[in-house]
Amino acid sequence: MKEPNTSNKRRLWFALFLVAVIFTALIGRLAYLQVVKGEEYKKMAILQQTRDVPIPAQRGVIYDRKGVKLAFSIQSFTVWAHPKDMNAVSETAEALAEILEEDKAVIQSRIENSSSSIVRIKRWITKSQADLIKNKRFSGISVAADNKRVYPNLNFASHILGHTTVDGVGLSGVELEFEEELKGQEGTLVTNTDAAGRQLPFGEEKLYAPEDGLSLVLTMDEIIQHFTEEALEKGIEEHGAKRIMAIVMDPKTGGILAMGTKPDYNPNEPRDVSALYPDVDFSELDSQELSDLWNTAWKNPNLNDTYEPGSTFKLITTAIALEENAVNPYTKFSTPGYIDMYGFRIKNWDYPRSHKDFTLIVALEKSLNTTFIELADEVGRDAFYKYLENFGLTRKTGINLPGEASSLILPQNKIGPVELATISFGHGIAVTPLQMVNAINAIANDGKLMEPHIIKEFKDSDGNVVETVKPKVLKNVISKKTSVDVRLLMESVVTNGSGKLAYIPGIRIGGKTGTSEKIVNGKYSDELAYASFVSIAPVDDPMVTVLVVVDEPQDTNFGSQVAAPIAKDILDDTLRYLGVEPEIPENNREVKVPNLIGKPMDKAIKILEASGLSFTTEPVNVLNPESPVLNQFPYPGSIATGQDIIILNVDPLPADPISE
Repeated sequence: MKEPNTSNKRRLWFALFLVAVIFTALIGRLAYLQVVKGEEYKKMAILQQTRDVPIPAQRGVIYDRKGVKLAFSIQSFTVWAHPKDMNAVSETAEALAEILEEDKAVIQSRIENSSSSIVRIKRWITKSQADLIKNKRFSGISVAADNKRVYPNLNFASHILGHTTVDGVGLSGVELEFEEELKGQEGTLVTNTDAAGRQLPFGEEKLYAPEDGLSLVLTMDEIIQHFTEEALEKGIEEHGAKRIMAIVMDPKTGGILAMGTKPDYNPNEPRDVSALYPDVDFSELDSQELSDLWNTAWKNPNLNDTYEPGSTFKLITTAIALEENAVNPYTKFSTPGYIDMYGFRIKNWDYPRSHKDFTLIVALEKSLNTTFIELADEVGRDAFYKYLENFGLTRKTGINLPGEASSLILPQNKIGPVELATISFGHGIAVTPLQMVNAINAIANDGKLMEPHIIKEFKDSDGNVVETVKPKVLKNVISKKTSVDVRLLMESVVTNGSGKLAYIPGIRIGGKTGTSEKIVNGKYSDELAYASFVSIAPVDDPMVTVLVVVDEPQDTNFGSQVAAPIAKDILDDTLRYLGVEPEIPENNREVKVPNLIGKPMDKAIKILEASGLSFTTEPVNVLNPESPVLNQFPYPGSIATGQDIIILNVDPLPADPISE
């Protein structure tokens, strides 16, 4: 056999080398595809060979503190189209339109103009419609379970609950704030498809079950919320106000028992806000204008808006002055009815009337600005500002609701004598209603400032408590003694002063009225105002704190005439519901409490006995009958009944020595 020559050998070696290079490249390419890119292509293949149908999770329920359902999701159904699986789009669209009571052209357009492999035709259809579509066995049409959010009480507590989008995503209120907890984890139904995306008749299906969201239990009480909203509706009708806001809180825990604003909206139809804007032609609004109106209607003004608290703020000034020992309830004042400061004249509401030799009790009862200007000046700017911080008025409260606004208070170094004077009676300062009522909570709660909250606990889908929100003390602002003194002064305002329209016979109510002019276009308005009233009850052991703010009342701007009666309605119903019954004796004879301060104890006792009033002393055991009365409650001039007990604070002088 003839041996290959050198030329043939070279050709053979070159061919062998070329084949080796090709095989090496193919092996490398294969290794790259299987090892480096294997996972990626595997996912792509699965996507091409399967079709996913989303299965929404059951959104958590929202309950009141007693377990009443306020928001929940009901099972519904959604119709889906899979364009690649459909044989007769026009005929199918016509049949679906008849069942769903929709326009055929709209349905057909959705299917034909979609680039997606799955198109939602209609959601939240009835069970009978879903069964009919399933029985028809349309090619490329499937029906999947869905959830619809429902608010069974319509407008009730809408600014607390908020609402969701049509896709079940929280958009406002607790629905937004606790979206992650409520929404759960969406599930998926996976089916096998061919290369064209059509479902295989004998393919496998795999269900990845959804994980339900957590349920929320609010601190809100449905009954107290009902009382509050009923009182606000009545107030709107009687005073023609632009809106009325109210908050009811438990001062000992910081829990929100009720929070309402009227007018409000229906979270089942959140975009229908025509009732709030009866003079607006919605057809003429562009998308941005519509969005602005919706957001205004949905926001919660109790924590999203600020206002000047007016004379209700005098309670804070009083507490500061008492805590700093700058004054006591019986300190005497006199005023010509105004104070001149650096070219500004600040007047009392009853100017030009003057007052002489009156006490702090009377100053608060009559709401005299000049007295509180003197108190703030006595305390001083730096100390006064420290208490503003301690009462939580210079920062957000931290409430677990969205959109809380910040207060508008000048920095400490910007506060001069005039600014300090106006702040002392609640002007030149803007806070949210929530900040204001929570500051009063500290007065009602023996000086302890609580963190306000709306959530009581979280529960899983089986009803098990997974987390409890515990009350949190933020700061001890004032002493218990100061707290008691201010509460008694508040009671005097209701029994003898400007808060008389909040008086409930047999129940000890404390309160303070307020009126403040609104700022319009950068200037104080002569006509538009906020009328407000803040109250606590019962005074000796407060169970509730109530703040009512009436925005632009049309008949009168005085909080004593407008806001106090609304607060009374809320308090009357709420306290009875909480088991606080009026203590009214069979012989309901009212007696004006005599002035016993400075009198020897034995004389004071005789005066009380003659008036038919019972008493006790502090300390309890006083041996010397000539021990003088240092203080008393109720205060002189208050109205008491036969069941009231007069408390005498007595100087325990040593007893006379016993003669032998």
